Amino acid sequence: MRVAVIENMKNTPLGALGIALEEAGAEIEWFRAWDGERLPKDVTAHDALVVLGGEQNARDDETHPYLPELAQLMRRFEEADKAVLGICLGSQILARAYEADNLIGTAHEFGWKTVGITDDGKADPLLSDLADDFTIFEWHSDTFSLPTGAVRLATNTVTKNQAFRIGRAAYGTQFHFEANAAVVEGWRTEFKATIERNEPGWLERYPEIAAQHASAAEIAGLAIARAWVRTIGAAVERHEEAML
Repeated sequence: MRVAVIENMKNTPLGALGIALEEAGAEIEWFRAWDGERLPKDVTAHDALVVLGGEQNARDDETHPYLPELAQLMRRFEEADKAVLGICLGSQILARAYEADNLIGTAHEFGWKTVGITDDGKADPLLSDLADDFTIFEWHSDTFSLPTGAVRLATNTVTKNQAFRIGRAAYGTQFHFEANAAVVEGWRTEFKATIERNEPGWLERYPEIAAQHASAAEIAGLAIARAWVRTIGAAVERHEEAML
């Protein structure tokens, strides 16, 4: 199982997703697009594609000129029936790939929030193991319209499209399900000034907030990570059967 991971900025670890990929014995290849590294040239060398978050928006082509190419790469993976995952910015780029509108600066969420699963989400492999409402970490200011043909899987009052699926296994999650306690701990240290500017007082209240929400979010996040990794295995098995 070979997985390409696109990094859009420094300090975006895989967290819960990394745990699930390690459990599955996945081979991970990193592509640090923010640092000028080239994207995968096609879909043949990998069984799945992960696109992580970042501080830019999904239409920042002037400062991040690789974004149009990345959007089309996500679409090519989906069209090849390979598993795709976009987290936060990654979900916004996936929406862009399918001609949805990117809504810049219209949906600010930070910290542990409650997300509800839609009726379609309850039947979807990604979220079917979770309760109807779950706690998960958010950090975004942008959102997007639901792409034509996509299925909305999760929502809340701030961000209508918290998770969606296109095709069999191309998923976008606006929330950071990969952000387990270790990841959030690292972010609160690395991005202290940014957090304090955007969410005054959160750092001071962090111990209390984390004690209340981090454990539940970690459980939900790992369940989502494992569920997505299973979609990779399903596609690999189908491909192998077709080759027989």
